[in-house]
Amino acid sequence: MNINHDKSTESSPLAGKTVKIKANAVHVGGSEYHVEDYWHLVAGKSWMFSDGNPACLDYAMRSAGLPVDNNVLYGKIGGAGKLVHISEVEDQEDV
Repeated sequence: MNINHDKSTESSPLAGKTVKIKANAVHVGGSEYHVEDYWHLVAGKSWMFSDGNPACLDYAMRSAGLPVDNNVLYGKIGGAGKLVHISEVEDQEDV
């Protein structure tokens, strides 16, 4: 399910969980990802308007071909903060 969470204040069902990123995800594929929550809930604004944030800049550069929406999670891969689109998460049928 791909629900647009642009205005949602409800946490992701994946918040606090460690998930696996799909193998074909650019630069993060196959990684274990500890989800904090949707980026807009963590930061208080969309990733698209988080000018200068390193995680958002990295995501913007690698997000070609991904939906342009706020179904974007913030979490960590090996201690580094990363944004991942919900469609890049394996086994997400309950999301």
